[in-house]
Amino acid sequence: MNGNTPYAGLPGETQAGQRAAADVPELSGAQKRALHRDVSRIAARTREFLPDEYIVDADVATGVGGPQVRVAVQPPIGHPVSAGFTPDLEEAVDTDTELIEEAITADERNEVARGLAASAALQVKQAISDSVTPTAR
Repeated sequence: MNGNTPYAGLPGETQAGQRAAADVPELSGAQKRALHRDVSRIAARTREFLPDEYIVDADVATGVGGPQVRVAVQPPIGHPVSAGFTPDLEEAVDTDTELIEEAITADERNEVARGLAASAALQVKQAISDSVTPTAR
């Protein structure tokens, strides 16, 4: 059974429970800064769509498949909502200067911010829908 799991290792290449060094993605300092900058922009854009009662936070973590970006919103009532994805940093690097213009494009940032704001507002609406009596039909 162990031969079918990723924890068994590859014969002659990796030991059981270890990952191959080539499988672990490494981020440069510029890539990390670009990701943090772009995630902060998503959080700021999301805050623009929502009242001050909503709490918006963002973070960048390193996952198995590379960097993981997550932005979360805690509405005043209702369940929190979040969006997480793995950005493609290969497309973001300028090969001539190796500078990173945008790790996450402006369109992607706006789409994530709008979606999170709408989902957070829906959570509030669903949380209060049972306790509010409609005034008219």
